Amino acid sequence: MSLIRNNPVAMYLQIADRLRREIAEGTFEPSGRLPSESQIMVRFDVSRVTVRLALDQLDKDGLIERRKGKGTFVAGKQVRHQIDTLRSFHESLKVQGFDATMRIVELTTIETPPAFVSLFGAKCALLERLHMVDDEPIALGRSLLPAVMSELDLKTAEQRPTYALLKDKAGADIVSAEIAIGARAVPPRISSLIGAAANAVLLVLERTSYFDHGACAEWSEFFIRPERYKFVLGNRTARSTAT
Repeated sequence: MSLIRNNPVAMYLQIADRLRREIAEGTFEPSGRLPSESQIMVRFDVSRVTVRLALDQLDKDGLIERRKGKGTFVAGKQVRHQIDTLRSFHESLKVQGFDATMRIVELTTIETPPAFVSLFGAKCALLERLHMVDDEPIALGRSLLPAVMSELDLKTAEQRPTYALLKDKAGADIVSAEIAIGARAVPPRISSLIGAAANAVLLVLERTSYFDHGACAEWSEFFIRPERYKFVLGNRTARSTAT
């Protein structure tokens, strides 16, 4: 649908109105990312100045937010985590269309904390990864895993979801998980890693997952920046979607 060029309403306002309507209709879901300035220029056959005026208008209206070097997004766009679906944290980001990546913070063998010896034995693997959306840290995942997982190749561990890694290494499917959600202040190391303010209160998801033969597959906690994240409970039976 083209602009009306002899319309008394300025073209940038027409573009702003069109984008405003598309935002309301969910056109830019699931990631919330709007087209680039260049793409909007081509679409409406207008100058970059006109496009920027249109985006300025949407910004003033509180409908979009611009992230330097990353693009323009629907304001307040949140990651949704479906807690009744058995899915790795990373996979829950990917299926929503986010540019999700992970960065290894630590992968090592440790003495198993006393509370978890019954699950993993005397030693276990510790895997810490930063979960990123558009290269911005959104959460830190800290997992205790069977000791054999410390042998993982770092590049592989940085690219594949936890459930997929466990299935490959153990040769067994993960079929169930217990999840608890809360909020608490975190140590400076964690807040620094994910770019939160000192003494920030973060969302914390704790998860214990089990193989189909009953053994514990992993215990994880995820420290999550709350401003762009929310948990959703649907009415479907939990099922594994890890790949």
